[in-house]
Amino acid sequence: MPKKNGLYAWKECIDLDIAKVNELYAKYVNPGQLKLISSFGFGRVLVEKAQGMYISTRDGRKILDFTGGIGVLSHGHNHPRILAARIEYQKMGLMEVHKNFLSPFVVGLSHNIAKLFPKDLCISYFCNSGAEAAEGAVKLAYKSHAGDRKFILTSDISFHGKLLGSAGLTASKELTFKFPTIPNVERFRYNDINSVREKVEKLRKGNGKSDIYAIILEPFSASSLRECSKEFLEELRKICTKEGIVLIYDEVFTSWAKSGELFYFMKHGIVPDIVTYSKSFGGGKSSISGFTTRPKIFKKAYGSLQHALLHSTTYNAFGEECVTAMEAINVIVEDGYVERSKEIHKVLNRGLLDLQKKYPNIISEVRGSGALNGIVPNGDLPSLIAPLLKLVPIDFVRDPRFSQKLVVSAIISELFNSYDILTYYGDNREIPLILSPSLIVTKEEMERVLDALDKVLKQGKYILMAKFIRQKFLKRP
Repeated sequence: MPKKNGLYAWKECIDLDIAKVNELYAKYVNPGQLKLISSFGFGRVLVEKAQGMYISTRDGRKILDFTGGIGVLSHGHNHPRILAARIEYQKMGLMEVHKNFLSPFVVGLSHNIAKLFPKDLCISYFCNSGAEAAEGAVKLAYKSHAGDRKFILTSDISFHGKLLGSAGLTASKELTFKFPTIPNVERFRYNDINSVREKVEKLRKGNGKSDIYAIILEPFSASSLRECSKEFLEELRKICTKEGIVLIYDEVFTSWAKSGELFYFMKHGIVPDIVTYSKSFGGGKSSISGFTTRPKIFKKAYGSLQHALLHSTTYNAFGEECVTAMEAINVIVEDGYVERSKEIHKVLNRGLLDLQKKYPNIISEVRGSGALNGIVPNGDLPSLIAPLLKLVPIDFVRDPRFSQKLVVSAIISELFNSYDILTYYGDNREIPLILSPSLIVTKEEMERVLDALDKVLKQGKYILMAKFIRQKFLKRP
């Protein structure tokens, strides 16, 4: 129970049981989220603690976390160096944030990023989420053209966030409601340069000059596990340079060694004008994101005294967040996370391809890069499953990707319930099962997951889906 004043102390929350947490979620947080997560076994237990690759639950289980915190935990849970940096910062009583003073921690972090980036990508701004970074990058691009251009291009396979502006740039089917957003957003087909050319030729002013201020793109789409070809990215760069269009790469998920390079764009050496990043940038302990651009673009947008503060946020220059990000980057560089990411891909990709050969009726495609790997399931439903679908609410069945989502959810559920392994799915054009471990994962842990996935798939679609439907809709394990 909370204190006499009705307020919980934070340590009292540690003792809340699952029933009480469910009650409070439904009353004060999000009843829909509660219902969704409770569909799976992991939504019915509480976490005791987490360390490295493992999550310990209150009922005594030790779960191998193969989600990598959905991008946030490249260093694993509670990395000792990152914890130590934060604790030391706090003990020294250093100042967090104050707009009247310049921050040595902001310049230290900006300097380190510039040293790791190619060419003249060297001016950075730090905020709190990937969506904020995406919107900040778009705002910078628009202002660099002095508001003289109207259009922005984004792909039909994209995820840039869920805020009003970033949601308008996102094409993921996860966003099921259309909100008002930034104007004049046009879409091209992912990895299709002719589609880009058509839009560029169409969107011109009366004098023949381009009316496009930016193109924003995920060169590797973490939610669909699709990637752009070198040829596409080369031609896109040429078009943007020729037309004076600001090229923005969204690497919120794929940055900081996650995709097999420090940043995915380094794979082909095709440099954007602005790049965004977040997720593991904060080492799993800090909510920090950023975008980095060229001095020429920044100067056009915010170079004058009048416009120097047109883009600012309350927590920009938050000292402990910057220190955490600096330590996270140093761990990535010093501990060879890029090479680790490449090795993870070799093991997981080879193992998943072997499983595809073994279960072609379930796995239609294997995709991935670096520590982002997965399978796209065949969504065909066995005829025996039809009677069970009568138990499923009609809203679920209406989703055109329902069958694929059901197959993947059933696999995720079984891996957790029977093998103590946590995975997740992407939600974009298709619904891939994603294996994306922290970059501290061992070969033995990867082989454990591949072996467990083999045993799960061996059960067949009907058994797996029947188990999941019973758990989700009949509330039975």
